[in-house]
Amino acid sequence: MKISKYHGTGNDFVFWEDLADEAPPTPELVAALCDRHRGVGADGVIRVSPSERAPFFMDYWNADGTLSEMCGNGIRCLAKLVYDRGLTDQTEIDVDTRAGVKRLQLETDGGLVSRVRVDMGTPAFGRPAIGMHGEGEFWGEPIEVRGERFRGYALSTGNPHLVLIGDADPRQIDVPDIGPLLEAHDQFKDGANVEFLRIDGGVIHARVWERGVGETMACGTGASASLVAAARAGLVPRRAPVIFPGGELDIEWAEDDHVFLTGPATFVFDAELDPAWVAEAKAGRVVPVEVTA
Repeated sequence: MKISKYHGTGNDFVFWEDLADEAPPTPELVAALCDRHRGVGADGVIRVSPSERAPFFMDYWNADGTLSEMCGNGIRCLAKLVYDRGLTDQTEIDVDTRAGVKRLQLETDGGLVSRVRVDMGTPAFGRPAIGMHGEGEFWGEPIEVRGERFRGYALSTGNPHLVLIGDADPRQIDVPDIGPLLEAHDQFKDGANVEFLRIDGGVIHARVWERGVGETMACGTGASASLVAAARAGLVPRRAPVIFPGGELDIEWAEDDHVFLTGPATFVFDAELDPAWVAEAKAGRVVPVEVTA
């Protein structure tokens, strides 16, 4: 089984090409691949598979073996993979996801993709569209957890997000402690990704706790949600940089309501997995995992 490793601003993924749709992942294999001690190590797994709506489908799985709707950093890496490996010669492509078809514009340097601009679609603010209980919006609500006070803003940018804006420097927040509590916030039916923001001179500084993964170096849908929440709250313009521990992403919320995410995509390595290890992983004997996918 041949795989590849890519990352987008430190958000890393295991890929494999399956345009014949013959090698779908299992939750057990995904969890084993993503394990950073007994596997390859990654925030998620992406299978490049066929689609009736676009040239490629991004079959994205979280590190814990659960399915996810969309990944902004992962889809940029997919664009680099399919262009650099000659699966397309187009610098503007459509990619199907569980959150719909996304349009990507590829920037190249020396014949290889260096950056990708993704049309993330339009944000949703209503509770039903986000996957929350009740009606109306969850907007600017006070939230206190472990002594930290925030204003909470819920929205979907392909995935459900709870954006928290406060005065604390995100670097000083105990995200591994607070993140799981908020991921399972009782307002959300199936959990949420959580962003911790500080606004400084029109720049958004952020850390993120991803549903089904944990803290990651960056998050594309999270960067998009962060910009939209901060702009709608009147704290930044409709275009601003979002800086994560893994690097900077450029987010624009255009006048037509579409959100555009621009950032780098980086190839790390190719590898071939040992068949015996794959068999053990699929049988759940590498990383025991309980999933609902």
